[in-house]
Amino acid sequence: MKIGLDIMGGDFAPNAVIKGIALSLKELPNDTQLVLFGQKGIIVDMLNSNKINPELFEIENCNQEIEMGENPLKAFTSKKDSGIVKGFSFLAEKKIQAFASAGNTGAMMVGVMSIIKTSKGIIRPCLAIQIPRKNGNPGIILDVGLNPDAKPEVLFQYGIMGSIYAKNVYNIENPKVALMNIGEESVKGNLASKAAYKLMTNNKIYNFVGNIEGTDIFNNEKYDVVVCDGFTGNIILKTAEAFYNAIIDRNINDEYFNKFNFENFGGTPILGINSNVIIAHGHSTPEAIKNMIIKTREIVKAKLPEKIIEIFNHE
Repeated sequence: MKIGLDIMGGDFAPNAVIKGIALSLKELPNDTQLVLFGQKGIIVDMLNSNKINPELFEIENCNQEIEMGENPLKAFTSKKDSGIVKGFSFLAEKKIQAFASAGNTGAMMVGVMSIIKTSKGIIRPCLAIQIPRKNGNPGIILDVGLNPDAKPEVLFQYGIMGSIYAKNVYNIENPKVALMNIGEESVKGNLASKAAYKLMTNNKIYNFVGNIEGTDIFNNEKYDVVVCDGFTGNIILKTAEAFYNAIIDRNINDEYFNKFNFENFGGTPILGINSNVIIAHGHSTPEAIKNMIIKTREIVKAKLPEKIIEIFNHE
């Protein structure tokens, strides 16, 4: 298995990425090789300074870099010798099985839509994140930002992709799929959620358990996967981050609250595309990079794109 990493992506790159790689080597099995995209001289020097043998990696030299604040489309189009562009080229040619970056999210999405593309039958891809719940078992919420507006058919498809993700990466048998709403009753919500409820209720593909409210988001009993549009999901995500920051500011050390630290999750997969692309937080630390690498390997092993495509082609 080969996993591609954008070494120059992220607010603390390349130092945080190299240190994250060092941490990951303690947990990665021998069947996994990391392919590093970035300025080769810098990468080799930093690996050596961290007492890591550069010969452990395949290093692809990239003389350009897409900065965090650049226009995504313009940068992706003009900077062909950047790590992000080369990474997507390798992914499309199947030279690597996944590509991960904490860099310019917009540029990553340009690569997804222009090179990897959405899988046949899927209306919109989405981002899925892990939510800590009271008993320690993770919940999954999608979408968290790719599609601020989502038609009922899109929300229905999120349920399929989220269910496959929960089963194959988190080993949850027959995951309970819920729809985020302003009330549990089927008549509650806006037009899209009401129509989505009807579609999800009548489906035989996944285990739909009805609506849940915001107060249920950390409840272990009601759901395993919660579906919503990207506008709502992103607000939930950012609120959880703000909640965690408030806890830290008050010097509260609690095992459960500590699980809200984004470093624990590493990266977020894009579901519904033809390969494995993982996006990490721009502020990723070495610990977050390490967890991104480990999560990426789990996602490759789960063969999510193939399993999602199989379901949609069957339907």
